[in-house]
Amino acid sequence: MSALHSELSRKRHLSPEWRQVLQLLASSPRGATEEVLLLGHRFSRDMLAMLVLAGLATVVTEMRADGERRKVEHVIITDAGKRALEG
Repeated sequence: MSALHSELSRKRHLSPEWRQVLQLLASSPRGATEEVLLLGHRFSRDMLAMLVLAGLATVVTEMRADGERRKVEHVIITDAGKRALEG
């Protein structure tokens, strides 16, 4: 756990990759699906998890009923993530 805490502390100064994904999320009011972030933008699952653990992003789940009922998860930027982009 201390290794994770250390990594989060170092990431408070946003890396270019973290800044890029947060900017993408900030420009998308409904966020983006994990699939779009992984496949479309080539962000890693680990990096997305680190953003969530750092409180800079969160995952929102909604149910869709477009012909079939399915769960859709969107990664969205948090207020802390927006502040990190500003600072």
